[in-house]
Amino acid sequence: MKKIERIQTGVRIEKRILKVLKAIAAEKEMSLGNLLEGIVLHSFEGKVPFEPDTLAFIQVMKKSFKLDLMANDSHKLDEK
Repeated sequence: MKKIERIQTGVRIEKRILKVLKAIAAEKEMSLGNLLEGIVLHSFEGKVPFEPDTLAFIQVMKKSFKLDLMANDSHKLDEK
């Protein structure tokens, strides 16, 4: 295990994205912070952060929470 230091942050995130992320974390029995760290570390190395079974779960959760945003929407979001 590597020793790290964590800090509390006040990140704003789209509501439905957060719901899907929380569902994934619950499914994997991990904290939301650990899930986000894993996604970021995989992305930093150009690796896919999820296995096919998790990707299938994500699709179900996206449909359940009516999340219709895609990667190409990421720089085109505007708050109400």
